[in-house]
Amino acid sequence: MPSRHALSRVMLATAAGALALPAAGAHAAAAPAPVPAAPAPLPAGGGHLMRPLARVAKGPLVVRNVRLARRLAHVEGRRLRRGYASALATWPAPRLERHARRLRRDLREARRAAHRRDAAPAVGVSPALRAIAACESGGDPRAIGGGGAFRGKYQFTYATWAAVGGSGDPAAAPEAEQDRRAAALYATAGAGQWPVCGR
Repeated sequence: MPSRHALSRVMLATAAGALALPAAGAHAAAAPAPVPAAPAPLPAGGGHLMRPLARVAKGPLVVRNVRLARRLAHVEGRRLRRGYASALATWPAPRLERHARRLRRDLREARRAAHRRDAAPAVGVSPALRAIAACESGGDPRAIGGGGAFRGKYQFTYATWAAVGGSGDPAAAPEAEQDRRAAALYATAGAGQWPVCGR
């Protein structure tokens, strides 16, 4: 029969072995979480479902581009070409974003150029022409009056502007060119070309 000390050693060894074994729930707690399933792919041929969403997302970009292009055209003294908005509506969104950045840059440069032109003093303009310009447009080379019929610093009509060698919109021409062509008109036809302000 084993001694009391031998039995104690066997009981201690058994208890130590039981403590060293992990609990039954330990493996379950340490098990990795299941990997979530990948999202189901979109059905084949479902691109037509995305087209209305793409049009809605592009709408504000098209509006922004048209607004910037109109401002630029106004500063440059021209009109926005017909069908511009329809053409933009066919562009992808990244191209519209790039175009808007370019329009902003061009608009800043056009405004600076217009400001420089307007701030430059008119040199070599006779007192009579200065008085006519002040009366006709307040000296503003971009002025448009008479419902659009009279344009620029001296309120040229398109026909009169063309008659003195001008082309395009008189109000979009540099101020120095308007002064030069007004002087040519004054030299050949006199102040009668401005029936009110030329008196």
